[in-house]
Amino acid sequence: MQPKYLSIKEAAQLLHVTPLTLRNWDKKGVLIAYRNPINNYRVYRLDQVELLLRKIENTKNKNRGRRIDISMA
Repeated sequence: MQPKYLSIKEAAQLLHVTPLTLRNWDKKGVLIAYRNPINNYRVYRLDQVELLLRKIENTKNKNRGRRIDISMA
């Protein structure tokens, strides 16, 4: 089975970020973009996008339990 690819716009919508964020993540190696052989546009593998989304959600869930009291005593 061949992997399914998403356009930069589709991947950005799934991850709730902007396409510019995806371009920056590509430069930093957070989420590697592949290139469409015909038009050289960035495309992302669906399985890698879903894996990153799970990592982001797990991080959010871990941080929800933490509370910082900044009240002035």
